[in-house]
Parts: sequence; C-alpha cells; structure tokens
Amino acid sequence: MIQVTILKNQDGQYLGFDCKGHAGYADRGKDIVCAGVSTLVINTVNAVERLTKEKAAVDASEEDGRIALRFHQPARHDAQLLMDALVLGLEGILQGYGTEYMAVSFQEV
Repeated sequence: MIQVTILKNQDGQYLGFDCKGHAGYADRGKDIVCAGVSTLVINTVNAVERLTKEKAAVDASEEDGRIALRFHQPARHDAQLLMDALVLGLEGILQGYGTEYMAVSFQEV
C-alpha cells in the first residue's frame, strides 16, 4: 500500500509530504496506481523546484518507494497551489481505486 502523509502547520499551510510504499495493484511495471501516484509526486517535486522560488529538501529511495519533500518555510502561493493540485490528484486516484492500494492522511506539525 502507498501511504501519503501531507504535512501542514496549524494555519493550514503546507510544510511538505511523505510518500512511501508500493500499491500492489498489479505486477511491477504494470501497476497503474503506483505509476499514477509516482507521476503526481515527482511532477510536484519538479514543479516546486523549477516553477517556484521555494526552498525545499527532497529525500528519495527507489528501493522502498519513498519520497519526501520538506519546505524550508511554509509554502507560499505558487507552492501552495502545486500542493493543492497534488492532493486533488491523489484524492482522484483514491476515489477511483479505493483504500486497498493507497491511503492519504493529513498531519499537523
């Protein structure tokens, strides 16, 4: 199962996210749930790095299917919008494929 934790502060501003695991929807290379989540997550990281002025740290491990992003300060407008788009996409996958393959949670930190 893929577990995505979206990190926010008490004001609702994004601080980052953690994504780990494998969906197990299908065999490796044919798992469309894993591919969809990976695409959304990697595109968000790339967009934050290339399209915003946000400073962020990224940590990833392909072996255990983990990627984490941490903003150095709460996300501002552009990064906030990109994170909203990530959440929207993840919720769409969750609605389409159910909680057997993916979980999305929000954590206040």
